[in-house]
Amino acid sequence: MRVLLMSYGSRGDIAPLAALTLRLRELGAEVRVCAPPDEEFAALLTGVGAEVVPFGRAVRALVTGPPPSDVAGFAAELVAAHFETVGKAAEGCDVLMASGLMPAGARSVAEKLGIPYVYACFHPFEMPSVHYPAPPRPGPPAPAGMTGHRALWDFDVQKVNALYLAPLNTHRESIGLPPLDNVRDHVFGDRPWLAADPVLGPWQELPDLDLVQTGAWILPDERPLPDDLLAFLDAGTPPVYVGFGSMPMRAAKDAAKVSVEAVRAQGRRVLVSRGWADLGLVDDADDCFAVGDVSHQALFRRVAAVVHHGGAGTTTTAALAGAPQVVVPQFVDQPYWARQVAELGIGAEHEGPTPTVESLSAALRTALTPATRDRAAAVAGTIRTDGATVAAKLLLDTAG
Repeated sequence: MRVLLMSYGSRGDIAPLAALTLRLRELGAEVRVCAPPDEEFAALLTGVGAEVVPFGRAVRALVTGPPPSDVAGFAAELVAAHFETVGKAAEGCDVLMASGLMPAGARSVAEKLGIPYVYACFHPFEMPSVHYPAPPRPGPPAPAGMTGHRALWDFDVQKVNALYLAPLNTHRESIGLPPLDNVRDHVFGDRPWLAADPVLGPWQELPDLDLVQTGAWILPDERPLPDDLLAFLDAGTPPVYVGFGSMPMRAAKDAAKVSVEAVRAQGRRVLVSRGWADLGLVDDADDCFAVGDVSHQALFRRVAAVVHHGGAGTTTTAALAGAPQVVVPQFVDQPYWARQVAELGIGAEHEGPTPTVESLSAALRTALTPATRDRAAAVAGTIRTDGATVAAKLLLDTAG
């Protein structure tokens, strides 16, 4: 059995595919993964035995550099890569699973080859629902007076079509497939998957959407913590971790300074994760330490709280570790995870993407209470860890 997985996105989109790859290979499948050409993604995927096929532009350079000046042109470029690079990679495969930034051409490739297709997302916010607002996408804002989630989701179809419909239909015509009139719903398919934990990201059933929730796809990270980090952890009370993952934090250029001051104001030591924002130390005091890419699964069990951007993976890892959280959401699904953390009582939601010493201090005061820590510990025991195994079995069943 040969499986093709594909995603265009940041580490939070690629790590779940690595987790799924690991479980698929344990079940005897060969796995090919189409992913952006970033070296860190290739290392992650080859480390679990995937055959990696790079496509599209490097995402880190795209995220940290100037945004594309021609968004429609970039969308057309990705559609072409779906038909060309992903299409070639799909030859000889028994099933294709797509995720990440609107994989507009993936289902067409599967359709042409006559193989099953599945779309998976990592947060319920992506699926059209009367319970959630439509995600922000490039394009014009909703017309004045447009209200209600259903109307906004209908407008979302128009925005996706504006970017992807013309290039998608051009490529479909070139391989003998009929034109489409709704890109988004075509991509989602008849039975999309939600790879999110049912406690952290519960799906509220809808009569017109048959969705399968597998649980989050968590890649085991058994790397030991570096000796110098262990020495820092052992030298005092548990620190507060601050890291924003793949977020460049453009609106908060002094994020490191603000974060360190806010944590120190609570009488706590600080761990600063460099991430794609390239955060660093603000002075040489011994109560602060900077880290690069380390095992969050090991580290988060040893911290007083986790201050982060609200990516699905970081939120789940912190919850599984029982670490109180402060979520400083930047965009897309992150405000949703921030609200969930607050509503579950396992941390605090920071209002807006740009923290100040005062605003972050207020959120930390909530996260660092004994009540929040007790609640975080209780919820940790309810987080499922078998999501990737569930998904792997389902995908092989789908392939037949």
